[in-house]
Amino acid sequence: MNSPDRPFLQGDLFIVAAPSGAGKTSLVAALIAAMPEAAVSVSHTTRPRRPHEVNGVNYHFVDEDTFKRMQANNEFVESATVFGNLYGTSRAEVERITSAGQHVILEIDWQGAGQIRATLPGTKSIFILPPSTETLRERLRARGEDDEQTIERRMAEAINEMSHYAEFDYIVVNDEFEEALARMIQIIRGRGDEFTVEAQKPGLRPLLRDLLP
Repeated sequence: MNSPDRPFLQGDLFIVAAPSGAGKTSLVAALIAAMPEAAVSVSHTTRPRRPHEVNGVNYHFVDEDTFKRMQANNEFVESATVFGNLYGTSRAEVERITSAGQHVILEIDWQGAGQIRATLPGTKSIFILPPSTETLRERLRARGEDDEQTIERRMAEAINEMSHYAEFDYIVVNDEFEEALARMIQIIRGRGDEFTVEAQKPGLRPLLRDLLP
């Protein structure tokens, strides 16, 4: 996968994106636990740390001035604004993982995915979909972190996020967690042809009609 456009990469780079509530974080955590040959790149963010989160594990939490200074110094391979907060993937974090010969898993949104594809050709991308609109809403409520107004705002943003599914290489529907995890592992290990967007389009039409009104 190495090329002049991505000289610091030794392993493959995989983007994993999903709307809020689709289960991306849990799936990626399970994926990393099951695959020693892969590691997640911990993003930087300006959003407040939630009570259960650990700095340096879930995110590198920084203030806005620090983030913008890193942007100005070209320290991010991608960055985006999501729900009013800044998120970015640092070049140093990617180099840390690839120097160990591991594949890099990036948990980013569709904006960041577009930047990565433009600057690092050959990157593979996976989009995670919920099994239904109602399931997505229930998962957001089950977090117990947001009021109904915020949940509806997140649902609207989820529709926008999911509308970009066709820009990705693979789709995984997170209905049964273990099955979704197994599919992601197959993709990372190069055996995921049946999970490409093109291969699944006919079967996904009813789900997409529900998710993208």
